[in-house]
Amino acid sequence: MKKIICAMSGGVDSSVAAALLKRAGFDMIGVFMKFWSPTTSGGGLVGGWNHCCSPEAEVRARKVAKILKIPFYVFNFEKEFKKRIVDYFLDGYKKGITPNPCVVCNKEIKFGLLLEKALALDADYVATGHYARKKETRDKRQETRYKLLRAKDKDKDQSYFLWMLNQKQLKRILFPIGDLTRTEVENLAKKFKLPVLEAKKSVEICFIQTTINDFLKKYLKEKSGKVVDSQGKFLGEHRGLWFYTIGQRKGIGLSGGPYFVLDKDLKKNLLIVTGNERDLYKKELVAKNVNWILGKELRLPLKIKAKIRYRTKFITAILSKNLKSRTYNLKFVKPQRAITPGQSVVFYQGNELLGGGIIS
Repeated sequence: MKKIICAMSGGVDSSVAAALLKRAGFDMIGVFMKFWSPTTSGGGLVGGWNHCCSPEAEVRARKVAKILKIPFYVFNFEKEFKKRIVDYFLDGYKKGITPNPCVVCNKEIKFGLLLEKALALDADYVATGHYARKKETRDKRQETRYKLLRAKDKDKDQSYFLWMLNQKQLKRILFPIGDLTRTEVENLAKKFKLPVLEAKKSVEICFIQTTINDFLKKYLKEKSGKVVDSQGKFLGEHRGLWFYTIGQRKGIGLSGGPYFVLDKDLKKNLLIVTGNERDLYKKELVAKNVNWILGKELRLPLKIKAKIRYRTKFITAILSKNLKSRTYNLKFVKPQRAITPGQSVVFYQGNELLGGGIIS
């Protein structure tokens, strides 16, 4: 019998995933992961718990494990989460980019650390409540390859956040709800009588309680500098480049607008803005640190569908490689608004996730 460790957050999706695997007859273990939450110097919480692992969430996950009659453990990943995710997030903002911590968390924590622990416990697979699908295939050499596909529920699909995964990880991952819609998952939660329907839906950045700027103010000092237009004309002062992101309109603090953040000059500590929103539209981007899901680069140039943010629509683009810099170029059929360094650009063909990279 295959042994599976299921990540249980106390939410609807992961609880139903665990229930489906239990019903299928697997040897199940439920695991609740404890992540980092902001604290004061005296150790008290600042603004509340991490959304993913509050005490209430742990109580719900325990209740579900009890109903399913499976063992339940808590893995404390606070130190690793702080170092690999939160510090990465803050370091990115210091460098003037806008990082995506959820993508890195999936690679490093949920399908990194958790998978390592699972294999050490002789588990065969790690399962989660992600809306995504995996397909086993054979290549020309008859070697097994794992494709990553969009979920059945396109509105809930989370494949965008999984582009950093590799073949070794995918071999050991199960997505039990990838072929279900959110409505079907909620109906199953009712059918299995799981006490999770009142659970709040997850938010994008779990360790941020209010706004990104509120969080950044606690950890990054203000470093004022000039705000200029694209011609270099002085318009005012900013509080620190990390408090602004490309395309931002509100909170710039200039009169006579509207103004939009167009670029940042880290060396000169300049915030560059424009009064013409059309200046934000670009037809090309450069991506670095590209990962190919199948473990090998596809033949380029290649026509793909790309996403430059989780909630944006798919855009047709031509993907090619710059051999000198080992970066990749994407040329879109239509200009895209506010292409933002540090964010993920993800490549698809049909329902298949080919890979992705960091916008540089």
